[in-house]
Amino acid sequence: MTTSAQTPKLSLGLWIFTAGVLFFLFTPVLIALPLSFNPDPFFSYPIRGISLRWYENFLFTDMWRSALKNSAIVGFGTVGVSVPVGILAAIGLSRLGPKVRALGTAFILAPMIVPVVITALGMYFFFSKVGLTNSLFGLILGHSVLATPFVVLIMSATLAGYDHSLTRASASLGARPLRTFLQVTAPILMPGIASSAIFAFVTSFDEVVMVVFLAGVDQSTLTREMWKGIREDINPTILAVAMFMVLVSVGGLSLLEILRRKLERDRRSAA
Repeated sequence: MTTSAQTPKLSLGLWIFTAGVLFFLFTPVLIALPLSFNPDPFFSYPIRGISLRWYENFLFTDMWRSALKNSAIVGFGTVGVSVPVGILAAIGLSRLGPKVRALGTAFILAPMIVPVVITALGMYFFFSKVGLTNSLFGLILGHSVLATPFVVLIMSATLAGYDHSLTRASASLGARPLRTFLQVTAPILMPGIASSAIFAFVTSFDEVVMVVFLAGVDQSTLTREMWKGIREDINPTILAVAMFMVLVSVGGLSLLEILRRKLERDRRSAA
């Protein structure tokens, strides 16, 4: 006689602790959201009404539109650089021995451990020698350095469930490595690839330290304009931009969760 395993119930204390953590994390957003609709040009409660003037200022002001355009260009450029590099790195690491793999992984993940300001400072001195400062391309390369470790982590987890005998079978049938990757490996890894692309874009979209060091006036992004606005000209437009960035992050995380569930379903069906 078999009995089904029962899911353990969470205690009341754990529920309270979880609710407290979530409240602590979401409180800044809950405070900033109403203020972004404040018709008055200052931060104060209670607000006198509801207005979209700061969202209109964000969408129809040249400075903010240019910053949004630069953020999008750099974000998608970061995806275009970091995702292929991260995929190749993850595939290469998966074929190494345990000791060499651990050493290679530690080297690749170093940008996640080293403080961003140190990485940005080093890249500033290097890029200034080769003429890549004050350019969107240099900014894309800088963001790619920060995003690639996340891509490697996600793709390494995805490759953990990949059957490498499929690659050998494709090669035995005469397929070249590139064709094998495009027609066999890539479709199986597509949920992980899409998750990596989303994570790389969000990482770039939210980065400000690298922008401060590497970007010029014409390459200013949303995060840099927000940083400048807090220092020089505080107005609720910054809160409207912040809510937009929160929306982008929530959308990205939602897509990540959908892709994660799809990957789990694919693994269960393959098993």
